[in-house]
Amino acid sequence: MKPIIELDHVSMRFNLELEKTDTIKEYFMKLVRHQLKFNEFYALKDISFSIKRGESLALIGENGSGKSTILKIIAGVLRPSHGKVNVHGGVAPLIELGAGFDMDMTARENVFLNGAMLGYSRQRMQMSFDSIIDFAELQDFVDVPLKNFSSGMIARLGFAIATQVKEEILIVDEILSVGDVRFQKKCHERMSELMSGGTTLLFVSHSMDQIRQICNRAIWLDHGRIVSDGDVNSTCDAYLSALEKKN
Repeated sequence: MKPIIELDHVSMRFNLELEKTDTIKEYFMKLVRHQLKFNEFYALKDISFSIKRGESLALIGENGSGKSTILKIIAGVLRPSHGKVNVHGGVAPLIELGAGFDMDMTARENVFLNGAMLGYSRQRMQMSFDSIIDFAELQDFVDVPLKNFSSGMIARLGFAIATQVKEEILIVDEILSVGDVRFQKKCHERMSELMSGGTTLLFVSHSMDQIRQICNRAIWLDHGRIVSDGDVNSTCDAYLSALEKKN
């Protein structure tokens, strides 16, 4: 069976400005005069792997290892500097808290805004609206602007939208670290339900317990390179063992 996601020798380079510029005008003046100095930084270095349809894969590693960069490339937020990425299915990304939301708009308005960004009609989002609000437990806050929401409430709304539209690929980056334990359990149950229906999951978390509970495979990243790719328990054990030796 053809993989649903394929990364073929993917690298991601960022140009980091070496000198501080205080204003946009100063930045563009230096740019025009070729006075800007950059330092090349590779967030990913020659990454290759594929994901089967229905697989649940965790990306693990310390901060700065390249996990979120991979997710953003797969979601289409970033384009790799080198290599190829093939994604054979719709993607529902939960990459950053509040991404895709307008904080001045209400929860009701943001449901339709977020749905439109994911390519869904107003009619479809109207059909899903009650289920989204019920799952997010925001019945009393439907017409309240998101700027008045807590981070946990925003996370609940984002998760409810992403999992209600039921794309073939669900990307979750640390979003479950926000909110109470009861709602995290509810999210786990929803993801298990989606995976039993064939949804492919990419999951990033610093909680090895969450990863072991949800995923069957893990890729350990370090400074933009793959250290290990295999069974979730053996890969997590190797990663934790390396951390203990390092500390």
